[in-house]
Amino acid sequence: MQDFVHLHVHTQYSLLDGQASISRLVDKAMKDGMKGIAITDHGNMFGIKEFYNYVNKKNSGPRGEIKDLKKRIAGIENGEIECEDKEAELADCRTKMAEAEAKLFKPIIGCEMYVARRTMEKKEGKHDQSGWHLIVLAKNEKGYHNLIKLVSRAWTKGYYMRPRTDRNELEKYHEGLIVCSACLGGEIPKKITADSLDEAEEAIQWYKNLFGEDYYLELQRHKATVPRANHETYPLQQKVNAKLLEYAKKYDIKVICTNDVHFVDEENAEAHDRLICLSTGKDLDDPKRMLYTKQEWMKTKAEMNQLFEDVPEALINTLEILDKVEYYSIDHAPIMPTFAIPEDFGTEEEYRKKYTEKDLFDEFTQDENGQVVLDEAAANAKIKRLGGYDKLYRIKLEADYLAKLTFDGAKRLYGDPLSEEVWACP
Repeated sequence: MQDFVHLHVHTQYSLLDGQASISRLVDKAMKDGMKGIAITDHGNMFGIKEFYNYVNKKNSGPRGEIKDLKKRIAGIENGEIECEDKEAELADCRTKMAEAEAKLFKPIIGCEMYVARRTMEKKEGKHDQSGWHLIVLAKNEKGYHNLIKLVSRAWTKGYYMRPRTDRNELEKYHEGLIVCSACLGGEIPKKITADSLDEAEEAIQWYKNLFGEDYYLELQRHKATVPRANHETYPLQQKVNAKLLEYAKKYDIKVICTNDVHFVDEENAEAHDRLICLSTGKDLDDPKRMLYTKQEWMKTKAEMNQLFEDVPEALINTLEILDKVEYYSIDHAPIMPTFAIPEDFGTEEEYRKKYTEKDLFDEFTQDENGQVVLDEAAANAKIKRLGGYDKLYRIKLEADYLAKLTFDGAKRLYGDPLSEEVWACP
């Protein structure tokens, strides 16, 4: 069986559309032996932090093993740890570390964006509402930051029924991103189903020229198997897939297969169906209401292999995308406002002349009595987390000014000089 990862997944943060919790999606993927998963909610990144944190929690065991093994390897190499056969012990540690690294589950941060049919500035009726779907995945930290910019600007600058981006924005912020052609709502599938094949090829060439080997054509097969479901989707997907495979060869573009995941297990289809009724304001028994194919669960590797056994490269290429995506942190120190401090109190420049980096190191890594409370590694990690020495000068200036304001206020309340009792207050 060919390995596979899901790259088109909607969580409950695709509001009134996705019916899958992040924890259940990750748990099912890990139980099935998948090495990662992407989440690609409609137009937003609301679930990213929960996703990142949950995967980090699940990865804590293997990461702990890796940390311990790295420490042991360093100890053996520098002679702190003695062993009879140094090379054999190092080889064993490296083997175990590779095994631990193989257990890591990779979170792929993405979004199914809406691309304006013209430009995001144009908001002139139905033609400009919503937009073509596009799967956008962050390959690295730079890509993550660019994806944030694209999605944020789609809401603040491009919103018109939906948060929309456009080609100009994609050109500006394309670095570090992987892009897939999406479902039947994507630009290329839409133009294929409309028999606008010249326009479809123009779009393919545009994306290929911009994203190069990080652009993929996306195959889907949602064949409805129950009466009360959308039976029109699958024939359209077949028509689109045939042309996508043809264009893939013509333009040397790789294909991937996805399942447009909106719920976790097959038995959740009916609950999802009722969610769509809420979303669209329709009664359950309305014969004209919107229906999904009810194939939109997170299929297992075996189920995806069965669906795409005739196109194995589409399964394989999902692993290629997984391998392209780097591990990176999305954690960030709190972004605080910059408060104006009177120059007669002090400036950053004056503080840089007055205090050395050693002074700052001691102040931020020792207690109020000058006692060392952190080892050197932990101390350096804290300084890095705070933003480095450049940031520490500003932090110290603001902290000293805040202390001044505090004592000025205390003196107004309790008198000057302050009594020992006031000074002793925690």
